[in-house]
Amino acid sequence: MREKIENIDRGVLLMLLASFCFAIMGGFVKLLVATLPSLEVTFFRNIFGVVIILLTLWKVPLKQIGGKPWLLIFRGAIGFISLLCYFYVMAYIPLGVATTYNKTSPIFVALFAYLFLNEKLPRSAIIAVVLGFGGILLVAQPEGFAFSKYDILGVLSGIGAALAYTSIRELRQYYDTRAIVLSFMGIGSIGPIILMAIAPFYAPKELDFLLAPFLMPQGKEWLYIIAVGLFATVSQLLMTKAYSLSKAGIIGAISYSNIIFATIVGIILGDKLPDIITILGIILVIIAGMLVSKKEKPEKGNI
Repeated sequence: MREKIENIDRGVLLMLLASFCFAIMGGFVKLLVATLPSLEVTFFRNIFGVVIILLTLWKVPLKQIGGKPWLLIFRGAIGFISLLCYFYVMAYIPLGVATTYNKTSPIFVALFAYLFLNEKLPRSAIIAVVLGFGGILLVAQPEGFAFSKYDILGVLSGIGAALAYTSIRELRQYYDTRAIVLSFMGIGSIGPIILMAIAPFYAPKELDFLLAPFLMPQGKEWLYIIAVGLFATVSQLLMTKAYSLSKAGIIGAISYSNIIFATIVGIILGDKLPDIITILGIILVIIAGMLVSKKEKPEKGNI
């Protein structure tokens, strides 16, 4: 019993550290997207992960049966788009708000699992969905029900992450976890290269989040890029270990501390203090996520 409690305590501590590292990563991303295109930052974030995954494959080959290549590609593509939207909006909205939108993914996972995987939607999940959408409305505060471009892309980052996680439920039966993560990071590295190559010839303003020319990083920007990769990797390792030590519901709930840490980091970097309505919306999203997380199993890998 005592050992189990100690494991829970360690799991909670590691998840808190993971959330803190993820918030710090978000801070460095926010600094980068102030001067570099989010598309380029997404490339550097993913290529860093590709190198790490390839090193592990060199030591331990993949063990899998395969057979779902198109679903694997879909997982990688939708994860890339989700991350791109997440990084893009950081330049225009507070870091805590951007993180809140991204953390709506468990709410959408419940919906997509019901729609696409024929999983039951219990009463608690229905309540969570209602609370979650109410929270999104309070955070976005649309004028005449017209959401801004940044709010829409922020929510899309959560929807994209949810679709990626939902696909993982099927893919993990056929593929090694590293192959699933590599599909995301590989497409997230190749995609930006193609889009940055197109941008000098075609880059309409309304698609600036998707098409942007490459800009060579200068000076401290390289340090920020390295920091993004390091903190993202450390966060992922800590989160994975936390889930192995404690119940998914407990760790899933603790993961929402990421929003608090991100809000603090954002304020340090110059974000305005959130107003009462925004804070209430964030609280509703957190409560909704906790309700859904009670019965959710952790999904391995990043977005």
